Amino acid sequence: MTIDPFRMADIQLFLVLAAAENWVAEPWEFEFLLSEFPQGCFAARGEKGEAVGFITSLRHDRSAWIGNLIVVADCRGKGIGQALFRTTFEALVESGVETVWLTASKAGMPLYQKYGFRRIDTIIRWVGSGRQNLVVSDTEATCRDVELLLSDMDCQGWGDRRADLLKATAARGKILQHESAFAVLQPCGDARQIGPFSAQNYSSADALLKKALQSVPSGTKICLDAPASNRSALRLFNRRRMRISGSNELMYAGVKPDYRPEQIFGLATMGSCG
Repeated sequence: MTIDPFRMADIQLFLVLAAAENWVAEPWEFEFLLSEFPQGCFAARGEKGEAVGFITSLRHDRSAWIGNLIVVADCRGKGIGQALFRTTFEALVESGVETVWLTASKAGMPLYQKYGFRRIDTIIRWVGSGRQNLVVSDTEATCRDVELLLSDMDCQGWGDRRADLLKATAARGKILQHESAFAVLQPCGDARQIGPFSAQNYSSADALLKKALQSVPSGTKICLDAPASNRSALRLFNRRRMRISGSNELMYAGVKPDYRPEQIFGLATMGSCG
């Protein structure tokens, strides 16, 4: 087995493997990751050069995310996943980041703990349905609004500037605003994702979620990932008749981040890069 760069030509195989695990994954994310931080995305290959596992990562300013660790079912239990993880983690450390984030299943936590990762929260996946009764403009915020509003509020929650990720998600979705809150409504296959979604108080988050739900065709699935320790988010999503469909553990290694989950109502992607 060898480990070498994750290539654009590998994306389709990854999507097939992800679909078998019921992961939410789309081509745009990997095109973005491989363009933005290719030195942190790897594939494990067998003797004939065939890909048997993948992992991605994304560097922000002082922090980074690791995601999309997957190994072909027939090749599991041979240390491939650990080799991919170690290679990616070392690449991020060498790049100079202070904090590395990831989300983990219960089964995956022991591997990450070996490398100094600690649990800081639980990320809950919520699903609901659109309730369209109005039309929301595709451009409710200008480019300058995106740079200032999204970056400043997102940084308050995560403790770091994540400008490239925010620009990428904003460019493919609708930007919604309400007072001290913003959200991006993104396509997600046949569904819609709400995220990134930040708010400084419950009332602003409530008004913005209502706007998001009412701008999606009735019956269309809506999903988002939010921190369990944001009690306002739990109350809000229950009130809006959304339901929990799963969860993962949020972990970090390195410098403890200035993490404020009470301001985070939705991640920018479905757990794989923040």
